[in-house]
Amino acid sequence: MTVVYYSAIFLFLVLCLLLSLVILAQESKSMGLGASFGGDPGESLFGTSTAMVLKKFTAYLAIFFMIACVLLSIWSGSVGMTTKRPAVQIEEVAE
Repeated sequence: MTVVYYSAIFLFLVLCLLLSLVILAQESKSMGLGASFGGDPGESLFGTSTAMVLKKFTAYLAIFFMIACVLLSIWSGSVGMTTKRPAVQIEEVAE
């Protein structure tokens, strides 16, 4: 169970990294990250027709991100409740 849980968290982190990179690669109103690769503000990073593709890909990744956040939060809550904790015995002191 823990291997599946930690691999799901790892995949979630990969999703976060991919979403961040796709957002940074998009053409912005200012120069943005595209200027880092030698382009001018009028050019896109990967060509002229990729703006809509990147927007759609970003939207799909954002939807997967939100679903993964909800599922992992529910899963984390249930994992925290099912952990085996030793029973604490309280001794009464006779006065």
